[in-house]
Amino acid sequence: MSYKKRLLKEIEKVPDDKIPQLHKIIHLLTTELIPKTKMTGNRGSLKGIWKDSQIDESLFTKAKKSLFPYKHK
Repeated sequence: MSYKKRLLKEIEKVPDDKIPQLHKIIHLLTTELIPKTKMTGNRGSLKGIWKDSQIDESLFTKAKKSLFPYKHK
């Protein structure tokens, strides 16, 4: 008999009022035991994301100063 069938038999023995708690436990176990799927790396294009945006040069200057304060002393 497979483990899956054994588990199903055990679950059938659990009283209905305890099923929500059992579900939480099983959910936690499966999220920890089953490896996460890896990202494929195929994102698609971001071309056109800034279309029609107008960015003032002063915004770039402020951003550079906040990120690299040692260069602007």
